[in-house]
Amino acid sequence: MRKMFWIAAVAAVLAALLVPRPGDEARVVTVYTSVDQVFSEPILKAFEEKTGIRVAALYDAEAAKTVGLVNRLIAEKNAPLADVFWNGEILRTLALKDEGVLDVHRPPAVGMLPPRLVDPDGHWTAIGGRARVLLVNTRLVPRDRRPTSILELPARAGEVAVANPLFGSTSTHAAALAATLGVDRAVGFFVALKAGGAQVVDGNAVVRDLVAAGRAPMGLTDTDDACEAIGRGDPVAAVFLDQGLGGLGTLVVPNSVALIRGAPHPQAARALIDFLTTPETEAALITAGWIQIPSRPTAATAPCYGTPTIDAMAVTMSAIREAGSLVGPRLTEVFQR
Repeated sequence: MRKMFWIAAVAAVLAALLVPRPGDEARVVTVYTSVDQVFSEPILKAFEEKTGIRVAALYDAEAAKTVGLVNRLIAEKNAPLADVFWNGEILRTLALKDEGVLDVHRPPAVGMLPPRLVDPDGHWTAIGGRARVLLVNTRLVPRDRRPTSILELPARAGEVAVANPLFGSTSTHAAALAATLGVDRAVGFFVALKAGGAQVVDGNAVVRDLVAAGRAPMGLTDTDDACEAIGRGDPVAAVFLDQGLGGLGTLVVPNSVALIRGAPHPQAARALIDFLTTPETEAALITAGWIQIPSRPTAATAPCYGTPTIDAMAVTMSAIREAGSLVGPRLTEVFQR
């Protein structure tokens, strides 16, 4: 009941915000974002200060943050309330394109970005992001016992924590593994983790805290969550897996930004997308600790990592989307029981 009241209250607030005053149609923009509020809110406030455009932001919870927002956008498809979707990952943005929820907008920054981070059809733009890492408790896992490949984890499943692969960056990771290894092997990887006693939890931050507290010797998480534990002095270390010749590489999960088809405030929406994809915004997100892997040369350095040089997983966004549509339903059968 409380959750239903909260949803109704948020809808009412958004509806009120979306009623423009005379002559004010371009002075408000609504963004749905799965980027942690502690990182996204200062960026959105900076946009307000620079442009005078008021931002109404809708955030969501850790466990199902991206999925919840995506389902809402699909439900609102014929009468959208949102103008912009700022996603902390990419897989669900690709799904929204397939659902016809996104419109075309090519911000000026696309000329500075690698082709893999730009939708050829112009429905989304990606910038730098986070990498998937293995966070280990240094008291429980000495250096000579730390895995170097993700493929070693099923054999040590009882030591591992992992976020539910139906949500967030873990779902993107599952799709990337399916694109690289094949759907059967990717599903088998997660099934083996679960069957072997891995702790399947409600998000990467939960994984981080379990490892930091010694309740799990190691766990898969993102570089931003790992950095938070490192920064507060927890006995942890981040391991970039599958590096070097013959390795799968480390998955880098980019942020993605998209214009909603039928956006109530398209002019303001385009201005916000242009702002979010600038080198200056990316540098601010790097310095703040949300992005650790930049999309283009920058002088900004990320806390904990500086400017890491890693062997990234060689997988395209289109391959991730295609594989995700196949691996997702099979993982749902396993992890929604």
